[in-house]
Amino acid sequence: MTRHLVVVGYGMTGHHLVAETAARDTAGEWRITVLGEEDRPAYDRIALTTCATGRDPDELALPAPEPDRTALRLATTATRLDPAARTVTTARGEAIRYDALVLATGSRPFVPPVPGHDGPTCHVFRTVDDVRAIRAAARPGRPAVVVGGGLLGLEAAAALRDLGMRVHVVERAPWLMALQVDEGGGAALARQITALGVAVHCGASLLSVDPAGVDLDSGRIPADLVVFAAGVRPRDELATAAGLARAERGGILTDVRLRTSAPGIWAVGECAAVEGRCHGMVAPGQRMAEAVAAQLTGDPEAAFPGAELAARLKVLGVEVAGFGDVHGGTPGALEFTRHSHTTGTYAKLTLDAGAHTLLGAVLAGDTRPYARLRALHNTPLPASPDRLLLPS
Repeated sequence: MTRHLVVVGYGMTGHHLVAETAARDTAGEWRITVLGEEDRPAYDRIALTTCATGRDPDELALPAPEPDRTALRLATTATRLDPAARTVTTARGEAIRYDALVLATGSRPFVPPVPGHDGPTCHVFRTVDDVRAIRAAARPGRPAVVVGGGLLGLEAAAALRDLGMRVHVVERAPWLMALQVDEGGGAALARQITALGVAVHCGASLLSVDPAGVDLDSGRIPADLVVFAAGVRPRDELATAAGLARAERGGILTDVRLRTSAPGIWAVGECAAVEGRCHGMVAPGQRMAEAVAAQLTGDPEAAFPGAELAARLKVLGVEVAGFGDVHGGTPGALEFTRHSHTTGTYAKLTLDAGAHTLLGAVLAGDTRPYARLRALHNTPLPASPDRLLLPS
């Protein structure tokens, strides 16, 4: 007998779950209903920046699911979940029964609750509609402020710079991309970004926003446009209202198999707090989706393998990468650094106490050694640290 899988949320993780389940379900055991809030099918959010300068959002669309096995309901919001009756109710009042339910509700942008945060010049950077609104409000040559110096904030800054605006990035942490790189890497990144015409304000707290600019604890910045890209918060309200367990810092609490506290309900992606921890990148969400798809199609022990903090990126044209112990927090860890003031590049290797094993690395300005270093993570060094940092 065919069973009914309902997926709430159709971002990149929800899309991957549907695709993986369909691919593994060779016996045709499941029919799938997907509830997506946006009025468009799943798309590549990582490439949103390209839409700011004119790329057609339709080009970002991910492959459509098989229509004979999947019912895709766009512009449909789930408003109530009843685990006892195994139903999901939509904003239209329709109750949809499920045999298995996967919550892939994602996250929402965090907007600091300062005075003026909801003013007419304020925007977030999350969806196609957000990018369209930013593009409509952008005025070449005028000042703009991005609140947030992580990856999302720097992507927003790149979009505004490409639109011709004079961009300031405000980051509360002491350096940019504090999760991915150390202080030296963040400083090198800031210098290169500043040379490209983007002003960087690290260690600065936002106090208020008004139509003419923003006030920081370090002074005032005029701004016609303000974009909040200061992180996200898991969307767990639907699950919490239904009595599902919530992690201490937010997110739908799950075990390593992504099972929530209610039978027959899983959570994946940014809304899931796996053993209390949320993961905010695309790759961990995909691994979660694969684990749940495997469970639904015959492998009940499939589990989320975890996520290592590793990234190789290009932000505002500047290469940056980090993996493993980027901050040197391992007891007894040693650090080998190389910093070229001429080229603006920075590299650091974190080594064990005996300087024999590579525990992590940070690269800024030149990431050519990344693949080789990544392959050596947690293994004995085959050469001296300075040789490992050579481009080839």
